[in-house]
Amino acid sequence: MVVKVDSRSAGHENGRMKVATGRVVGGKVVLEGEPLAEGAVVTVVAQDDADTFEVTPEEERALLDAIAQADRGQVVSWEALRDHLRRTP
Repeated sequence: MVVKVDSRSAGHENGRMKVATGRVVGGKVVLEGEPLAEGAVVTVVAQDDADTFEVTPEEERALLDAIAQADRGQVVSWEALRDHLRRTP
């Protein structure tokens, strides 16, 4: 799965990042889904196998719905979220 993220507020030059999942195979990261551009600069964050969690079917459905919503571009900007959090007691 590759998720495109608007990262302008994070200071990225082109305003877009991609989050991709994959597995290490033969010492190399093999991504699922569409490939990244040749020469793309990446940061890898590896999941610790000891840290697992379980979700209910309802929680999984809510997470998948949220991912689909983001894929459709229905997102809140960092600035709007930050302003909301500052106003929340």
